[in-house]
Amino acid sequence: MAAKDIRANGPAHVAIIMDGNGRWAQMRGRPRLYGHQAGARRVREIVESCPSLGIRYLTIFAFSTENWKRTQAEVTGLMTLFRRYIQKEAQELLQNGVRVRFIGDRDRLDPKLVEMMRRLEELTEANDLVHLTIALNYGGRDEVARATKRLAREVAAGRLDPEDVDAETLAHFLDTCLLPDPDLVIRTSGEARISNFLLWQSAYAEYEFTPVLWPDFTRDHFAEILDNFGTRERRFGAVSA
Repeated sequence: MAAKDIRANGPAHVAIIMDGNGRWAQMRGRPRLYGHQAGARRVREIVESCPSLGIRYLTIFAFSTENWKRTQAEVTGLMTLFRRYIQKEAQELLQNGVRVRFIGDRDRLDPKLVEMMRRLEELTEANDLVHLTIALNYGGRDEVARATKRLAREVAAGRLDPEDVDAETLAHFLDTCLLPDPDLVIRTSGEARISNFLLWQSAYAEYEFTPVLWPDFTRDHFAEILDNFGTRERRFGAVSA
């Protein structure tokens, strides 16, 4: 499959719900955190594949606002994994031309982790080959609620006329205001739901649900889905020509 064909017909922005880490580990008789560690290694392969597959924007769902309901041991392990990922991958991301952004509510996160996130964003801000966005303590409804609060403050302060508020206005207050909307959303592990991920931004995205568990999701799986995307007709509410 030629990369140039994917560039011509493929998506510019892909978002991925990385599901199945826990089940992958349990199938091997290992603790769930073992699966998350394997999933983190898979992230590297997929990010590295983006330039050759014509993907400039990649957004991954790392931790949702609902994931706090998991056991304390798993949550603590995930937070440790996030810190280790930043420490281990920072220089390689920089050297590979990857710009990193984080979206989500940072208020509940450990201040030391938040500072590491900020530093990684600052370190890579001049990169432009691949824009990697990591959704951490993120929920689509929470994002819209926070955006609405910011918008309301602008109205209350007299800096924004309520009559001028429309969908485009609200989009400027979202965490993703600097990103294009995703063209394609992929969910691994066979689950066919969107789990509160990029609800606003994915209004006209194409969806692909694959049975492959995230730690097993290779570059070849990714390329095949992108190739299939190129055959879809995207009408954005219109009718076929």
